[in-house]
Amino acid sequence: MTALDDSKPTPRGELMIQVIPLPSDTNANGDVFAGWVIKQMDLAAATTAARISRGRSATVAIDRMEFLSPVRVGSQVGCYCELIDIGRSSMKINVEVWTIDRNSEKPRKVTEALFVFVAIDDNGRIREVPDQQASSGA
Repeated sequence: MTALDDSKPTPRGELMIQVIPLPSDTNANGDVFAGWVIKQMDLAAATTAARISRGRSATVAIDRMEFLSPVRVGSQVGCYCELIDIGRSSMKINVEVWTIDRNSEKPRKVTEALFVFVAIDDNGRIREVPDQQASSGA
């Protein structure tokens, strides 16, 4: 049995969505649009926020984002979410994007950003996030 190699970076958080970009998702250079990647990240973070808030939520901010490498058509794109903090009505969720290219088995980190969501009610007004300890039975 081999020991884990801690020198190899791995995604932080839970895989929320995995998708494959198509040629229609690319710019004139053949790279996937940054906006397409951000859309996938927002969907992944929204799924996490909905689970935490047990209802509607809305994106209110995206912290700094830097692309480390382009996303290629046909690669597997995975968005990993990690809850960073919960406020009275807000949730901070870090989203990392990793890809595996068609001709490779080695995952590659593309970008990450901190998404901030607020829980909202059916009328779109800010509401409190339910107590997480009470719902987990802790």
